[in-house]
Amino acid sequence: MTTPQDAGGFWETTGAAKTFTHPLDAALLAEFVPRTARVLDYGCGYGRLTAELAGLGYRSVRGVDFSAALVERGRREHPGLDLLRWAGFPLPFEDGAFDAALLFAVLTCVTEDADQAEIVGELGRVVRPGGVLYLSDVPLQSDPLNRERYEHFAGRYGTYGVFETPDGGVFRHHPPERLRGLVRDAGFAVVREREDRVGTLDGRIAGRLQLIARREAAGRAPG
Repeated sequence: MTTPQDAGGFWETTGAAKTFTHPLDAALLAEFVPRTARVLDYGCGYGRLTAELAGLGYRSVRGVDFSAALVERGRREHPGLDLLRWAGFPLPFEDGAFDAALLFAVLTCVTEDADQAEIVGELGRVVRPGGVLYLSDVPLQSDPLNRERYEHFAGRYGTYGVFETPDGGVFRHHPPERLRGLVRDAGFAVVREREDRVGTLDGRIAGRLQLIARREAAGRAPG
């Protein structure tokens, strides 16, 4: 859930006490990722989805997050999970070390284009050719509240879709084509899309976009 952009900020303090709500579609995951797969849950927060994967029978799951506070919380709440606090890139894994990676509501916490591209690109490195990226995030919303805050904060952040919350969080919603482009540029090809509505950290309901993408052959790897 959290990324290097937040060093020492919201996700080490107020955000570390949040209850995350962005749900896993277990049936969708199982269609593309077998229980024997080596799975990376990047931006795992306190290990909510890492624990759910283990409970579903996935035998080799690692969670990685930048936030020390959230990883410490995860180790308390889910003892025995393989959770790692790691600041920045590259991640401490070899090329192609994983069969699949999850990126759940991570890009919504990252406002800068370059930081987003670095995250997805690094997952392109550590997921083997033929492996899967399961990205789930929040696209631009069309309701009046979200449109108003996109417009209000666009001048401050230079990007339509970035907004602040009253408790100090800074988030970003994306044009769907941007999410697809990030995945493609990292060497993945989208093979399935799914849209639905999910709960948010502030108790609202938002539309989400899920992408299942397959890592292409080495010749198409990101540069």
